[in-house]
Amino acid sequence: MNRKRRSLVNNISVFDEPQLEFASGGKLEHPRDGLALFGPADSKEPGRPGELRYGIVGTKNSVAVFREFAKALARPILTQSHLNDVLWPHFPGFEEAFQATLPAEPAWVEELDTLALKDAATERDDHKRVFGVASLFLNRLKAAKKSGQPFHFFIVVIPDFVFLTCRTLSRFQGGHGNRVGKREQRIRAQILDFFETYDTEQYSWSHDFRYQIKRRGMEFDVPIQIIRESTLRLAAAERRGGGRQLTPLSDRAWNLATAFYYKSGGIPWKLGDVRDGVCHVGVSFNDTSTADTVLSTAQMFLDDGNGHVIRGDDGNWASAGTGEYHLNKDSACRLLSKVLAAYKFLYQKTLTEVVLHTRSAINEEELEGYQAACPKGVKLVVVRVAPERLGLRLYRTGTQPVLRGTFWQVSPKRGFLWASGFKPRLLTYGGSGVPQPLCIDVQYGNVDVLQAARAIFTLTKLNYNACNLGENQPVTTHFSRLVGEILASNPSAGNHKMDFKYYI
Repeated sequence: MNRKRRSLVNNISVFDEPQLEFASGGKLEHPRDGLALFGPADSKEPGRPGELRYGIVGTKNSVAVFREFAKALARPILTQSHLNDVLWPHFPGFEEAFQATLPAEPAWVEELDTLALKDAATERDDHKRVFGVASLFLNRLKAAKKSGQPFHFFIVVIPDFVFLTCRTLSRFQGGHGNRVGKREQRIRAQILDFFETYDTEQYSWSHDFRYQIKRRGMEFDVPIQIIRESTLRLAAAERRGGGRQLTPLSDRAWNLATAFYYKSGGIPWKLGDVRDGVCHVGVSFNDTSTADTVLSTAQMFLDDGNGHVIRGDDGNWASAGTGEYHLNKDSACRLLSKVLAAYKFLYQKTLTEVVLHTRSAINEEELEGYQAACPKGVKLVVVRVAPERLGLRLYRTGTQPVLRGTFWQVSPKRGFLWASGFKPRLLTYGGSGVPQPLCIDVQYGNVDVLQAARAIFTLTKLNYNACNLGENQPVTTHFSRLVGEILASNPSAGNHKMDFKYYI
């Protein structure tokens, strides 16, 4: 990555916006520009999706709203004249952007009874409420799978009342039934009462709808796209009576169309400037439903955009009083060995370097485990990447914040990267506060922090769950908590899917 940098003062540089690769080798920095001008990166590849086949489940109103949205995706969606079309580019239509078709009529439709869904969503017991709502959707998806039809993905459209009542942080008031405390929940997860008044399984799962439906839905071998019904609203994005504020329709079209294409097995874009044979891996830790037990996971990414999830060991990895997590030598070795085995199985490329991104600083025992797993001739680099939430801030002259891509190197192994900030391509800063940098520490490996920062900045452009210029974190850490929470939602559940498209 011999990317140019403009030298400013005292070891502060600004990286050029990384470019992405699209059809026929075309390169541009914004995915919306590249898709509109060239088409997706895999447009010439055999086996790419041509006509997307999907099933949908939702209430009668939810299904009707989606049908209208799908019809809108088939044609150009112009950004309204009073809005900035640099910030909100026009959507050219699904087929024009992705060189594939998205039928307005799903291959399979199942409508849920709204009253039954509301009844399940107003249960006071958090676990019973989320398990019951998720089961209503999953039972319909199971029927679709049994139909024998081939699907690229399933769409689950949820009314906003499900979004409001079925999240981990939901503070549900009113409703029916009885609340169950945490101690009683742990007991119920293992013991059925004499009168069989509850299902023990519901207490083994996270009481977050998204985590639960993603994890339980893996048995269908079809990725699931969850959409709030209000997201599909075609009317102008206005806040009325305390309603939800939405971005322009063209923006929502770009984001959902990209997710649909990726979940169908397509590759919208690739990284345009990367070193061959380098595998980037994000390591994360998440609490499980078992007291004091933490699950370790790894997310592997390469330049072609494909991501893969590897489940590690669960154990007592939390370090008391530090807020950090550390594997023992054997578990660290097993985790990286699984990553390398997956790489060998999935890719016909010679691996030359493994770069681990962690939020916690690794200790000597972990390093020994990673080194033991790394084959001879393969370089190992470990970089800590963590948001600097309460510390350093940087300002520049004028009214606009620091430029996205600004990097301040404070030592050969440490620096601060502003992946958020003013974006010259968009002529704006999308945040609401002073941009926070990422603290980058090269903990192990013969690599300069400047090179590590460039690679991290490039990895901010691999989010296929949206179609944005770039995120404020690399993909290796951006989705780490989400992926970990899905796997940790029930650590005793069966085999998990490796493909990243099942998690976003």
